[in-house]
Amino acid sequence: MRTRNDALKSGIALLAAALTLTACSTTTTPERTPPSKQASILDTGTGFTVAEEVRVGDDARRQYAVAMQQLARNDYKQGIALLTEVTKSAPNASAPYIDLGIAYGRSGDLDNGIASLEHAVSLNPRHPVAYNELGMLYRKKGEFAKARSSYEKALALSPQFHYARLNLAILCDLYLADTTCALDNYVVYQQAVPDDKNAAIWVADLRSRAGK
Repeated sequence: MRTRNDALKSGIALLAAALTLTACSTTTTPERTPPSKQASILDTGTGFTVAEEVRVGDDARRQYAVAMQQLARNDYKQGIALLTEVTKSAPNASAPYIDLGIAYGRSGDLDNGIASLEHAVSLNPRHPVAYNELGMLYRKKGEFAKARSSYEKALALSPQFHYARLNLAILCDLYLADTTCALDNYVVYQQAVPDDKNAAIWVADLRSRAGK
C-alpha cells in the first residue's frame, strides 16, 4: 500500500509546464508579470498546467526548452545551470525560479530550493504552484508551520488545486497531529480525486483513530 509520504504531490508533472515563453527579438526587455495577476492554472485531468506568458529572446526560450528536457531526465546539474541562465534573461518571470526551486529540492539542495521559490513568490505572490512547492521543501526541512502556511496560501488562490490539498492533509496528519485539519482536507481531496483508492483508506484510518 502506498504510504502518505509517498503520496506527497508536486504541482507540475515533469518540472515543466510552468512557463510559456513567447519568442521575441533578443533585444527586447522581458516584461514583468504583474504581482497582482494570478497565474493561470488548468486541471488537465492528469495534472495541472500553469501558464505564464513572458516575452524573452529566442536564446532564452531555447535554453528553457533544453532545461526542461534535462530535468525530465533527472539531470539536475545541467538543468539548474540552464535555468540559471534563463533567470538572467527573464529576471521578472516567476516560473524559471519555480522550476529552479523544484530542481534544487529534488537534487537535495533544500536551501537553494527554498530561496528560489521564495524569490518566485516575491515576483508573483498569486502563484499557487510556487506555494505548494515551497510547502514541500519547508516540510522536508522540518519547518512545519511555514509548510502549512504555504499550502494554505496555494489553496486560498486555487481551492481546486488538489495536490496542495493532499499535501496539507498529510502534513496535518503525520507532522502536526491536527486530526481535524487532516480529515477535512483528506475528505475534500477524496471528493476531487475519487479514483485514488489510498485516499479512502486514509480517511477511514483517520476516522477510526479519531473515533468518528
